Amino acid sequence: MKFGGTSVQNAESVRRAIDIVYDRFSRHDHLAVVVSAKRGVTDRLISCAEAMVTSRDAEEISDLISFLIENHLTTLQEVAPDFFQETSEIITRRIENLRDFLYAVYHLRELTVRSRDYIISFGERLNAPIISAALRQRGIPSMVLDGCEAGILTTENHGDAIALPAGETRIKTRLEPIIEHSVPVITGFMGCTEKGVVTTLGRSGSDYSATIIGAALDADEIWIWTDVDGIMTTDPRMVPEARVISRISYIEVMELSYFGAKVMHSRSIEPAMQKGIPVWVKNTFNPDYPGTVIEGGELKDSRVVKAITYIDKVAAITITGAQMVGRPGVARHIFTLLAEHQINVMMISQGSSEANITLIIEAQQVKTAMEALLPLKERCVFRDITANEDVCAVAVVGSGMAGMAGTAGRTFSALGKAGINVMMISQGSSEVNISFVVRQQDGPLAVRILHDEFNLMNEEV
Repeated sequence: MKFGGTSVQNAESVRRAIDIVYDRFSRHDHLAVVVSAKRGVTDRLISCAEAMVTSRDAEEISDLISFLIENHLTTLQEVAPDFFQETSEIITRRIENLRDFLYAVYHLRELTVRSRDYIISFGERLNAPIISAALRQRGIPSMVLDGCEAGILTTENHGDAIALPAGETRIKTRLEPIIEHSVPVITGFMGCTEKGVVTTLGRSGSDYSATIIGAALDADEIWIWTDVDGIMTTDPRMVPEARVISRISYIEVMELSYFGAKVMHSRSIEPAMQKGIPVWVKNTFNPDYPGTVIEGGELKDSRVVKAITYIDKVAAITITGAQMVGRPGVARHIFTLLAEHQINVMMISQGSSEANITLIIEAQQVKTAMEALLPLKERCVFRDITANEDVCAVAVVGSGMAGMAGTAGRTFSALGKAGINVMMISQGSSEVNISFVVRQQDGPLAVRILHDEFNLMNEEV
């Protein structure tokens, strides 16, 4: 079971989480718990650490430390009064350690990626002891381990590390004896290299921690506890009729997460997918609701489309020039330069004439991308490069589209009737996703139209 930041943000939510664990533990289930930092804590850690590189004073450190002490110790006192003394000492020592690191950044005027990872891992380090103490308060034996102690081995990519297969045996060896008689509470979001250097796992890092551990233990199920009832057909803020999807496949979730849906990150799904372990997404504040189960297979229902999602903060980079026609290696030069500048290309479109290539990237990376590609223009590899930030990407996702004729026709016919111009289209060979680009202002309307076109407001049959 993994509990997200909103699921453990205060005493009331912690008690809900403990009730959920107690219910399963009382049935003699063997459990491991992974916890996130309290909601907003990691953002404050990042903000403070980055500010200390240029700040004129260290006042923000004092403010942060006071906030962390009050916030965490208040919750601890409310949920585990019998274990307050011993647990508060652990939390206080860790906060003092954090403070020393932040002052080091302030005095050195330098924040390395290694130091940044160490600092932002403290959100989970401070919260896990509280959850473990709360479990013991309810009579459940428990102990705390950080991601490294639990056995999670990663690459050295600080801020976006990937779990190494060698860690699986370590996790199994370290946790199996514990879960026989106790509930380990493990810090999400972090692991360590083979040399013991702390790393963080990037977006949805705690989800990733949970699936890494679940896969290593050959768990029957992995439960992701969050603040929504499950994975939805689209953003309910855009389409009030959006509903929870009861069952969805691994590949569909990966496509949705890639295109901006606030579901599990594609990397988080992989460990469970490799072992065929079902992953449940459930609501801590509505635990009796069935939620969404993510599992293998195509899981087709009466509709070919499962969900619609979109990303609004993107830009289209268009590279043109007749000199690209029939010239081998142009695409290689373009993508090599973008990769060197850490720019992720989300969608690609190239005309059959080879005279233009359009790339969709994050809007915040436009300036970097334009500067990175300028040398190719100066070498006459292409004639011109332009950027259009008035765009958004929409994705229609469903494993039922594979081999089913007419889905693209329905999609673009519905958009055409609404007067929405499609600027770019992309479809992978898996046929699980049709993605396209429209003007920024047309994005929400496109989502609403397609949600209605594919009848997603109704339950699966």
